Amino acid sequence: MDDLQHRTRLPDALRVLLEQYPRDMWESHRNFDGLTRFWLERHLMFRRALAQWQQDTRGFLDKARDAQAHGQMTARIGGFLINELHGHHHIEDAHYFPVLSAAETRLARGFELLDADHHTLDAELAALTEAANTHLRTLSTESAGEILAKLEGFERFLDRHLVDEEELVVPVILHHALRF
Repeated sequence: MDDLQHRTRLPDALRVLLEQYPRDMWESHRNFDGLTRFWLERHLMFRRALAQWQQDTRGFLDKARDAQAHGQMTARIGGFLINELHGHHHIEDAHYFPVLSAAETRLARGFELLDADHHTLDAELAALTEAANTHLRTLSTESAGEILAKLEGFERFLDRHLVDEEELVVPVILHHALRF
């Protein structure tokens, strides 16, 4: 299936340029520029922020992190991650994906897939926000367990989306020497 909940990788029909431009050669390609590097670094930043939030929540559950410090971290890192992901997805949907789709019409379905992922992720982000707000009101181990479970589920969705997005976007940029 192509939906984010069931996908284990991009469908083969959307991997055509990835075969020509495998991940291990991206940074050495002449068309790999600073904006592409920045975009990939943003993805890494999302992964790291999520991991930091998970680690801090585990610390709270293990009693290694005090409630006030954990609450501050949850508010700071949670708000940062959720807001940055919303902004990132909006820019991609409104600006980058239309240009990329027009440049490589064979992969237009892939950009529709990524846009659909963003809608799925929006629902996940809303549920995560609700769980984080509930946790911040109580700062209990029960709510911490619930937020950690949400974070772990969200990690799977986010990573699948980011990997697929990278494997679709970067080869198009390299192939067409696109500059944004």
